[in-house]
Amino acid sequence: MARMPRPRSRTASRVAAVLALFQSQQAGDSAETVIDQFIRHRLGELPGTGGFEDGRIPDAEVPLFQRVVRAAVLQQSEIDAQLAEMLPPEWPLARIDPVLRAVLRAGAAELRMQNEAPPARVVINEYMDIARGFFTGAEPNLANAVLDRLAHSLRAGEF
Repeated sequence: MARMPRPRSRTASRVAAVLALFQSQQAGDSAETVIDQFIRHRLGELPGTGGFEDGRIPDAEVPLFQRVVRAAVLQQSEIDAQLAEMLPPEWPLARIDPVLRAVLRAGAAELRMQNEAPPARVVINEYMDIARGFFTGAEPNLANAVLDRLAHSLRAGEF
């Protein structure tokens, strides 16, 4: 019998965090409101379903999801200032697609969690892969470059 691939629960948590950050920005909801909505309506599998129906993210780890969303929202002004330094001058953060902005904020928030986060290269690769799920153009490369520069600044000892 063929083995099914293991769910990537940490990746699912990060995808959920990006979606929650996007929703928070678009609706103007607080981090706690969006976290609560996602936990009640988007995370986990509905009984008797295959998992991803109705925009659900069945394998997400709630603690990681909560940590990333809270950090990205609570530290948004500092994160945005750091991201602005890493972006090319012709691409101010306000000009970036809102989904890509959510990817960058989530990635930056996790990179700032030095004691709780996996190695910087893992974080960068995860968010670049997430960007690839949303974009087919140059956006994933921009996410990679910005998060890599930020990681070198925040976690120089890892490189």
